[in-house]
Amino acid sequence: MADLESGHLFLTYVIPIRRGGPRNDVSFKQKLRIELARLPPAHQTPATEKTEYAAPFARNRRTHFARMFVLDNVVYNGRNGQDALVGALRNVGTLTPQHVDGLRSAYLVFTADVDAVVREGDPLPDDLDPDAQRRVRMAYARTLWDTMGKEIAAIFGNCHGFEGVSSGEAFGAYLERCHIETTMPFHDYYLVPPEFHVLPVRALALAVLIPGGIALGALLLRILGLEALFGLNTLLLAVAAFLVTLLAFVLAVRHALRNGAMPLAPARHDDLPSVLKALYIQQAFADFVAEHQGRDAGALAAGFGAFLDRNVPADPNGPTQRPGVIASDAPQPRARV
Repeated sequence: MADLESGHLFLTYVIPIRRGGPRNDVSFKQKLRIELARLPPAHQTPATEKTEYAAPFARNRRTHFARMFVLDNVVYNGRNGQDALVGALRNVGTLTPQHVDGLRSAYLVFTADVDAVVREGDPLPDDLDPDAQRRVRMAYARTLWDTMGKEIAAIFGNCHGFEGVSSGEAFGAYLERCHIETTMPFHDYYLVPPEFHVLPVRALALAVLIPGGIALGALLLRILGLEALFGLNTLLLAVAAFLVTLLAFVLAVRHALRNGAMPLAPARHDDLPSVLKALYIQQAFADFVAEHQGRDAGALAAGFGAFLDRNVPADPNGPTQRPGVIASDAPQPRARV
């Protein structure tokens, strides 16, 4: 299913940017670029750790990935490909320009990978119908408004139709108008390969080929002059078998399409709180191993018990790593107010 995969929603919004600009000021497109440039990055590298403030998307524990950029126009990939011989026979003038697609305005593209839950801490779903997906998108929009509403207003205020948006609910409705289905996921957390939805190709092929063979055989017998076979009219048998073949083919194609649209099940510990907890435990355990080198069995057992009590590995809401930082002991950025 589009947007949903492995318990996450992979979101894409394409929002038209207002044309022109305020009087005696830069264009709305340039103002939007300035606001995007002002967003502090996540502290995910030694270089970005030097920035003072935290990335605004790190103020919630649903966003695995987020990106915003300005799309000025579509990329021109050159002329439509055509066989040279066919073009020569059709007298195609390769010097005559073909139609080139273009956008009427620039767009803000917003992509995000989020946990497909309405409330933080809910289990990741195996599947969601379109209405449930919309509820998740609306809940995520409200979360963004509540945690980074100032930045949202500064960025989206340069976009067409944003006037009057003053709440998380209104922001979600605004994004819904610009939503585009995403058919490719942005990440993969699987520790072991998932159980893919295997298509029963052999069974589907037999379901189509068997009545197809009967139809062809009956038709051949009719052509050879045999009007009946086991008391059945060969012409009627050929027509009936052909109809069954056609029906089986349609059902097989529909089954293949449904199979391909089924989302993969979420992996274990695939939600963002669990991922952050895993990163925290990984670092804490590495420190524990380094600190307890050479200890005797009693001291090691006591130290490990204290480690479990202190870090509570099974509780994703216990001691954990903050979103948007490269390490638990890294300098913790401030939130811009």
